[in-house]
Amino acid sequence: MPLSETPVRRSRLPHLLLFAGFAAWYFGSGALASRAANGLTLRFVEARGLVEACCHLFLLVIGFMALQTIAREKSPLRELTALPKRPTAKREWLSGVALGWGIVVVGVLPILLALRLHAEVSLRPSLLGTALMTVLTLAVAALTHEMTFRGYPFRCLTEAVGSSFAILLMVLGAGVTAWQDPYAPGAAVLGAMLLTLVLSLTWLRSHAIWLAWGLHFGLAASTGVLFGLPVDARTEYASIVRSSTYGPDWLTGGDYGPAAALFSLVVLLVAIPVLYRVTRDYAWSYTHAPILPAGYEVTIAPPAAHTAMEEAAKAPALVQILASTPQGMSGQTDRPAAPPPVPDRLH
Repeated sequence: MPLSETPVRRSRLPHLLLFAGFAAWYFGSGALASRAANGLTLRFVEARGLVEACCHLFLLVIGFMALQTIAREKSPLRELTALPKRPTAKREWLSGVALGWGIVVVGVLPILLALRLHAEVSLRPSLLGTALMTVLTLAVAALTHEMTFRGYPFRCLTEAVGSSFAILLMVLGAGVTAWQDPYAPGAAVLGAMLLTLVLSLTWLRSHAIWLAWGLHFGLAASTGVLFGLPVDARTEYASIVRSSTYGPDWLTGGDYGPAAALFSLVVLLVAIPVLYRVTRDYAWSYTHAPILPAGYEVTIAPPAAHTAMEEAAKAPALVQILASTPQGMSGQTDRPAAPPPVPDRLH
């Protein structure tokens, strides 16, 4: 059923409370996962990020199931995680990765053309393993984030306040979160809001997080691993490629990364119509309600003149002719007349 047709006036407060519980558990489980990772990776510090991301995902799913049980709602696990089994799931995820990669490439292109990017590449085997572990960490972390803010909790929010207002709340929340970051410039706040808008539209166009997961992962992996640039002021993702930029912050984003560059805002705006074009088939297949026959049978009598014309055009009925015999001769056969009698002559 399209989201616009979802009854949003029913059970509004419970759905709002459910969304708030999901969001609170996301941050609470993140703190628990961080402590668990510290204890599990005392000897394997390199794997700490991956272990923390996996623990966060596990605790998130367990908490979501518990909150759903408390709310007396029943949903399959795939619906709870917003990862439905469908034939286009792999293509959706890859499309999201490609779209995220394209956004980063186009955003970094002005820095390359202005010769403001300096990169160092190292192909040591140890760095290759670190890069692979970083890619896995980003994939799990992106799934955890999208499962919360574009998955079942987001659907609860849309059922409570409607899709348009839900997206507005998500965009404002992302802006407030980025604004509280002391390292985030003003452009980074606008970039976080635009990115949240794009990610929320992916759910509206597909009613799943396959595309949003791929897009989020593609953005982070392309920025931090492929180009070796900071991802929201974090530089620990760079391993094989380590890059540095120099120049005005409006062009390079400064220490925060390309997400804070003004040109990146333009790229995100252009990505919206591209997203609509990519998800055209998904929106038709997964968001439109099927057309079902309904109504009452109505039989309209034809006009009287039409009925009269049909009656006049009918062929005359056939008359059956029975066998008959000539009158007055029924049951007789034609025989010659008998001769008159001859008188006796005695004389």
